[in-house]
Formats: sequence, structure tokens, C-alpha cells
Amino acid sequence: MSILLVTSSPRGSASHSTRIATEFAEKLVAADPSATLVVRDLVANPLPHIDPDYSTGIYTPAESRTPRQAEVVGVSDTVLDELFAADTIILATGFINFNISSTLKSWVDHIARAGKTFAYGENGPKGLVTGKKVYIVLASGGIYSEGAAVQMDHAIPYLRSVLGFIGMTDIDVIRIEGVGMGPDAVTAALAKASTKVDALVALVASEQVVAAA
Repeated sequence: MSILLVTSSPRGSASHSTRIATEFAEKLVAADPSATLVVRDLVANPLPHIDPDYSTGIYTPAESRTPRQAEVVGVSDTVLDELFAADTIILATGFINFNISSTLKSWVDHIARAGKTFAYGENGPKGLVTGKKVYIVLASGGIYSEGAAVQMDHAIPYLRSVLGFIGMTDIDVIRIEGVGMGPDAVTAALAKASTKVDALVALVASEQVVAAA
């Protein structure tokens, strides 16, 4: 198993999404000694926002790119290499202004590339990133999975849409909800998320046993 862990919360070591996502990745590795783990920390090493050099560079032959175009396209190529090399992707983000973090959005902008991760044909767009399992770890101050605030959750619907567009449709969500409602709520939310992590790790392990049989 090759795992790509992408963290993006601006809260650093205090981040609940980073904590649970890292716990999940480490437990997957512990359950499979042959597993490999690549971590992309978008806070420690943020990706550049796409700009004119990127937008023109990705459509310019490599030998004709300016040094700046080559630099920004090279960053995107590295991110794409990490994505294609992984069979399991864990995305961690805080719920910021009803959506994902801007650092994670930049990651999405770098991996959603025509001719690389999606293509247009006679039958419309086709995702080219297939055979991946994706887990989204989302931490939020309120409750957005149910109740009146569901309509304010633009994070999960957006990620499902854009990841699905490039071919990644096998997605599970781990929510850490209500962390803005006091210490007891934080403890409960983290415990619930950890329980789901353990259940998912057990499921992955059982699927590997079946596949090896």
C-alpha cells in the first residue's frame, strides 16, 4: 500500500484534522509493514497559487517554457507524481468559511490538469486518476453533517465533485465535528473520529486478507 497524506490546517500542532489524519495514516502503515507513506504538509510547504506563468506554462512545450514557467509547472508535476504513485490518499482540512482551506484548494488546482488528470472526448470529460481510495478528514467548529447547517457545508460536496471529475470516486469521510462547542465536545469529537479510524483500518486489513487469499 502506498499512502499519500496531505495536511492543510493553518492551526499547526493544534489541528484536529491533522492529528486524526496522521493517526489514520500511521495505523494503516502499522497494519501493513510493506506500506509506504509520503506526507505533503501544505502549511509548512505551501504550493504557489496558480498564476499567468502556470496557466500558460502547462500548455507550452517543455523546451519552450521560460524559467519561471518551468519552475511552477515543475511544482505541479511533482504533486502529480505523488498523486499517481499513491493508491490511498488521505486529505486533511479544517472547515474554513464553509469550505476547505486555501492551501488545499491550491493543491487541487495543481492536480486538476487537462491532459494529465482529465481529458475531454466525444462523450465529455473523463477522469484519468483511477483505482485510488480517498479519505477526507474534515474538522469543523459546528455540526454540518446533519441538521439545519448541512446546506452550509461546501467542503465535502466540492471535494467529492472535483475529485470525482478527475476519476477518484471511492471516497470516505471522517468528520471531527463540534470542536467549537467546548472541551467536552472536542473530546467527544476526537473519540468518535478515532473510533471510525479504527473501523476503517480494520476494514482495509480484512480486504487485504481477502485479496491475498
